[in-house]
Amino acid sequence: MTRYTKVISLFGSYYTKTFEKIKHHKNKTREVKESTVQKAFLEGKAEVYVYFEETAKEMLLDNFSNPEDIRKYLGKGFLPK
Repeated sequence: MTRYTKVISLFGSYYTKTFEKIKHHKNKTREVKESTVQKAFLEGKAEVYVYFEETAKEMLLDNFSNPEDIRKYLGKGFLPK
């Protein structure tokens, strides 16, 4: 299962994904579009790790999470139809 991270700060939020490299290369973290995360989440192939910068609060959301939490932290577009 692919893990995306949503970072929420005072100035907005963004999604990132960590790409793991082989052998001696470093892992790279890249920003990804919300639509990419939404598509994988709705297919059940991804989980979203929500991180709040100010409070250092963390939570992990997947398809089986409470729909109210999904709506609150990710948005209506992440709810199954």
